[in-house]
Amino acid sequence: MADEYDLVILGGGTGGYVAAIRASQLGMKVAIVEKDKLGGTCLHRGCIPSKALLRSAEVYQQTKKADEYGIETENTKPNFMKIQERKNTIVDTLHNGVKGLMKKGKIDVYYGFGRILGPSIFSPIPGTISIEYENDQENTMIVPKNILIATGSSPSTLPGLTIDGEYVMKSDDALSMKELPKSIVIVGGGVIGIEWASMLADFGVNVTVIEYQKQILPTVDEEIAKELERLLKKKGITIVKGAKVLPETLVKDGEVSIDAVIGDETITFTANKMLVSVGRKANTTNIGIENTDITLQNGYIQTNDFFQTKESHIYAIGDVVGGMQLAHVASHEGIIAVEHMAGEEPYLIDENNIASCIYSNPEVASIGMTEEQARERGFSVKIGKFPFKAIGKALVYGETEGFVKIIADKKTDDILGIHMLGPHVTDMISEASLAKMLDATPWEIGGTIHAHPSLSEIMGEAALAVEGKQIHG
Repeated sequence: MADEYDLVILGGGTGGYVAAIRASQLGMKVAIVEKDKLGGTCLHRGCIPSKALLRSAEVYQQTKKADEYGIETENTKPNFMKIQERKNTIVDTLHNGVKGLMKKGKIDVYYGFGRILGPSIFSPIPGTISIEYENDQENTMIVPKNILIATGSSPSTLPGLTIDGEYVMKSDDALSMKELPKSIVIVGGGVIGIEWASMLADFGVNVTVIEYQKQILPTVDEEIAKELERLLKKKGITIVKGAKVLPETLVKDGEVSIDAVIGDETITFTANKMLVSVGRKANTTNIGIENTDITLQNGYIQTNDFFQTKESHIYAIGDVVGGMQLAHVASHEGIIAVEHMAGEEPYLIDENNIASCIYSNPEVASIGMTEEQARERGFSVKIGKFPFKAIGKALVYGETEGFVKIIADKKTDDILGIHMLGPHVTDMISEASLAKMLDATPWEIGGTIHAHPSLSEIMGEAALAVEGKQIHG
């Protein structure tokens, strides 16, 4: 007899395991089917390991500049094996923590590949889950009342481009490098590409970024993207925009070469390694969608606002549904989905109230509309900007590059977007998120008493600048 559950979740990544915990809190009997490790891409191949490497790169750069702070150091150099060991320790610690949360919530975890079956002897509707294993173990059948698809995404590549994992890499491969290359070409100037470019340049690697669009970070406010590009070039990074990469690569004598068309010219780029960072694709193949009435559009599962598919008992969240492919978004989508299953009335997600972060050096963080988007949508805008160089704590930190930009509606005074470039802005964006959530005005942020000295003072100054009332600028 197959085991029965109130909810079976396909995928134990950030969205899946958070949804499982919330479902357990609501009294559901829950199981997760995970083909690899709990925590998924974010914990093992994305957010956490990449940020651990970025932190080591940041510390290395700070140590090199220690004499500016009156600290004398000699022979500073990165030990990449130790850097990787630290990264792995962090990942292992968090992985054990997630496993502990599953035990605490009495959530069953099946380690195998889950597939949705059509109507069968177990259920008159699609939904029985067949769990397949890599060894010769017989498949396990489990029968859920509800299913949550949280299978995530995988790195995309360019048609015809061969990824060998050593010379031509995806981000998953790059995280496992045993030593730093002397040079690297990064194809793609989006979030992942720029984070890797910043990190490797800080480690002393010769970096070239090739971007198809006319702007790096195409979804970021143009003014922020331009300033970050200037600062990345200041690090020594070569940035080539408006370039179409030709997929044929040549690997010879420990180097990889690739051609790119820029205008009427074809240029060959050569480096020790190449990182392909051209987006991600939803993991929807071989999970049994064809056995259901679930619809796909451009490879993504279609859902309603509660993340319910055309099969009312099957929900989907995270990267498989598209939208903002961020770990914190997947988590909240999972909470909304399970609360809806439980008959509650969850607070729906407004994409304009979701913060996004880029962990380059300097960092980028934003929420809401860019200036370009606001104008395109017909808003009459007023803008306040304030630089970090006028903030005392930024001078103390020795990190004065960047600024905060607040975009507001002239007619209603509503905040339309907040965009940041500079030190620790990925932490400070939370104030902006709260302001958006509470529908605050620039005046309310400006009237908030920010501690002095603190980096957060820049939020108050930028808000006051919307009306030209900034104090220190």
